[in-house]
Amino acid sequence: MLTKRIIPCLDIKEGRTVKGVNFIQLRDAGDPVELAKIYSDEGADELVFLDITATVDKRKTLVELVTKVAKAINIPFTVGGGISTVEDVKVLLNAGADKISINSAAVKNPGIINEMAREFGSQCIVVAIDTRNVDGIDFVHTHGGRTPTLLVTQKWAQEVCDRGAGEILLTSMDHDGTKSGFANEITAEISAMLSIPVIASGGAGNMAHFKDVFTFGKADAALAASIFHFKEIPIPELKKYLDKEGLPIRSQ
Repeated sequence: MLTKRIIPCLDIKEGRTVKGVNFIQLRDAGDPVELAKIYSDEGADELVFLDITATVDKRKTLVELVTKVAKAINIPFTVGGGISTVEDVKVLLNAGADKISINSAAVKNPGIINEMAREFGSQCIVVAIDTRNVDGIDFVHTHGGRTPTLLVTQKWAQEVCDRGAGEILLTSMDHDGTKSGFANEITAEISAMLSIPVIASGGAGNMAHFKDVFTFGKADAALAASIFHFKEIPIPELKKYLDKEGLPIRSQ
């Protein structure tokens, strides 16, 4: 079994790390460069940096900040927010990102997934899917969760896999920031469907939630924000717990 990954997420707005509940009620969580270095030093397996208003504000990800974060860490680093062209990807990879994440741009133009995968390799391309359950059906949302679509999440996940995405970052908007646990049911369903890794996001509140998403949810990686930013769960302790529970975790 492949080792399970623990991934802190830096949601960036106007150069600061922020965190909310159900994608709203944002509060400041600190300097992204400082946080990134702390997580790298503590043994996080990867880092995700999402400029959460880049698409909405119709501006590009803060390349200068990406460069600073990349210089501060020694772990793989995924960047998302406002990325819509091959040129955008080139700029971010040159700035120090290892992978890029696209969401709204992929929904608007699914062919961009194929194009980016051909140009840079599937291993560089993460497709983020923000999903919300509406009357029993899981629908994809775009623009930082603000815009609902008619795309059914499971079908879209299969399509992005078929188009060459190397990984899916699946965020449950219903669970996001609630600390009530990950959306294990849909995570397991999508993980079972696909041949590529699935990163679960949204809902982490305690260490047992990580165990559950790796076992019941079949996730390859688990992403969280506020519990790390506000020091509710130290990454070294989380890794020790998961190791004791028999899950394959990368040593620090």
